[in-house]
Amino acid sequence: MAAAAPLATRAKWDTEYLPIGHSWRRNWSSLTPFFDYPPEIRKVIYTTNAIESVNMGLRKLTKLFYLTLRNISQKWIMPIRDWKAALTRFTIQFGDRISVN
Repeated sequence: MAAAAPLATRAKWDTEYLPIGHSWRRNWSSLTPFFDYPPEIRKVIYTTNAIESVNMGLRKLTKLFYLTLRNISQKWIMPIRDWKAALTRFTIQFGDRISVN
């Protein structure tokens, strides 16, 4: 029955979703062994999808943080306010450790 399913759906779905149909037919021999497993094992395999979903969410958050930090850091190129006065004070306080260049 499962082997006949791709043929039965081919006429119906290939007009709209041809790349998906090609992918299913190309990978059918890799997909069918999955159905040989009992439901308990298949359920464990399904849960890896949940883990992948979490990983995808973390990748999105990481990308968001990266982009946010990049945008924030563009503001850091502005000179520090009152830097000359602070540098003078640092030189007086820590003269032996500060090189003024």
